[in-house]
Amino acid sequence: MTVTASLVKELREITGVGMMECKKVLVETEGDLQAAQDLLRTRGQAKAEKKAGRIAAEGVVIFAVSADAAALVEVNSETDFVARDDGFKNFAQKAADLVLAHRPADTEALAALDMGGKSFAEARSELMAKIGENVNVRRFQIIAPKGAVGSYIHGGRIGVIADVVGGDEDLARDIAMHIAASAPICISEADVPADELERERRILTEQALNEGKPAEIVEKMIEGRLRKHLAQITLVGQAFVKDPDTTVGQLLKSKGASVNSFVRFEVGEGIAKKEQNFADEVAAQVKASS
Repeated sequence: MTVTASLVKELREITGVGMMECKKVLVETEGDLQAAQDLLRTRGQAKAEKKAGRIAAEGVVIFAVSADAAALVEVNSETDFVARDDGFKNFAQKAADLVLAHRPADTEALAALDMGGKSFAEARSELMAKIGENVNVRRFQIIAPKGAVGSYIHGGRIGVIADVVGGDEDLARDIAMHIAASAPICISEADVPADELERERRILTEQALNEGKPAEIVEKMIEGRLRKHLAQITLVGQAFVKDPDTTVGQLLKSKGASVNSFVRFEVGEGIAKKEQNFADEVAAQVKASS
């Protein structure tokens, strides 16, 4: 029997399972809709997919590094309890290893990759059925470094990979630790998005005018405050966490180094749940380690 698109769609609507998996079981059951549903239930996939709509804002950030690339991956769960489970952490590491090895374009491409005789999507569904929570690979990013790769994970919740040109591994790690603690949005002022600059300039202008300052000094105030803001959000402008009297830019210059790129993930950032300030905790630990 030919498996039609409408039949696949119908099974998808009934079970909530992905289209590729629906098509696969319909082929296996020769188009028998009920048998396909039973097969999905037997494998735990239908049960697992029902959990996929639940918010997963806990989890881990994990990395994988090879000779020519580095990958950072965020894998989410619903509770911190599951995020500490060895099975969940092993799954997350396998996800990072797959991303690094195959460099998929997106999470859909990752889902289709082979994971020891089964697809990554199937392995995810099995884990969800076992632990009773939604598990989601939220995002990943890969860099092809031009220099030394610095990597740092804080408590499994904040992760950084940084490409430092002209420095050694110790400097690269220090830079990664700083990025974890201070959360710069970009490397230098030249990298700050134009809309971010305009938004900040508008806010600073309104603040100065509301303070009743004379018009002739408002512009100077705005420029001064804007420079201070840029120093706070750019990597090279920030005070180095291990030595607040030195900026990261000054540190890099003294070492004849520069940062080509970096990636920073924090578990659950941007997801609609109460956020905690892990950056302060990282900064405290970095200072303690110096």
